[in-house]
Amino acid sequence: MIKERKLVEDVSGWLQVYDDGSVVRTWTGPPEIKFVTQPVPPHDEFVDGVATKDVVTDESSGKRVRIYLPEKDLEDDDKLPILLHFHGGGFCISQTDWFMYHNFYSRLTRTARVVCVSVYLRLAPENRLPAAIDDAFAGLLWLQSVSKGDSHEPWLENHGDFNRVFLIGDSSGGNVVHQVAARAGNVELNTLKLAGGIPIHPGFVRSERSKSELEKPESTMLTLEMMDKLLSLGLPVGSNKDHPITCPMGAGAPPLHGLNLPAFLVCLAEMDLMLDTQTEYYEAMKKANKEVELFMNEGMPHSFYLNAVAMENDTSVAAHADNLIYKIKEFIASQTLNSS
Repeated sequence: MIKERKLVEDVSGWLQVYDDGSVVRTWTGPPEIKFVTQPVPPHDEFVDGVATKDVVTDESSGKRVRIYLPEKDLEDDDKLPILLHFHGGGFCISQTDWFMYHNFYSRLTRTARVVCVSVYLRLAPENRLPAAIDDAFAGLLWLQSVSKGDSHEPWLENHGDFNRVFLIGDSSGGNVVHQVAARAGNVELNTLKLAGGIPIHPGFVRSERSKSELEKPESTMLTLEMMDKLLSLGLPVGSNKDHPITCPMGAGAPPLHGLNLPAFLVCLAEMDLMLDTQTEYYEAMKKANKEVELFMNEGMPHSFYLNAVAMENDTSVAAHADNLIYKIKEFIASQTLNSS
């Protein structure tokens, strides 16, 4: 007799966990949203000014990255800055080849004139934290190995500037930016320079509800249920939201003043549920005398620029996304000038 598996957790249509340990990540919400969760195949040819390919960075583990390369522009430098990207999804859902990331990071690559390297991260609950942090840091070490000539990747060798490497991440990927930057501060990267960190709408929270969590409206990209359930599945067993990965400004995290961090651009959205704790992180970074800048998209919700439906149908959302891209471009240029 075959025992029927039972659903033990359902996260807002994004993820279902069953009593046999199996996990399903098939979108079950409104069908008009499903396309943003679909994988986009890589294409070596330039489409709308950007080519993409997937590269295996470690044969033994199967670790991979997706690379976005902009078509050559007459005004480009010989070598372009490199963005090392970490996707969001509360450590439990989404992948770097989803349409929502392909759509925005193709646009960012083309407009900001960068090479983007997006890391495929292992997902919880099968691979709880710090698995995603380990994968992200392995991505940085792979970039270093290419810069040293120990590994080879022609797109990076021919077009990437290893003296201008920036970490960038969305939502929980913003948490990864902080953690990878902190780890990198304890190692000698030699042939690679970490020039900056760009957490966008990072998933910084505390166990106690903030005022913004209680008062800001929920959105398609983030509800309180999503936040609570995904983090409970993603954090190490027995941990809560005060864990250093979700609360790097908290008492349980390494003191910020003791971390060797590059310059940071913290990008926030005024209507994000996590705005208060994100702002608290920014203020804590300033208090620790870190080089940190704040950029705010007023009136926008969490990860609005990944909502392809809103980007297509709302000119205000599209304009805010353009402003975000141009701010990122400006930050990259400013750090280039500071290091020259």
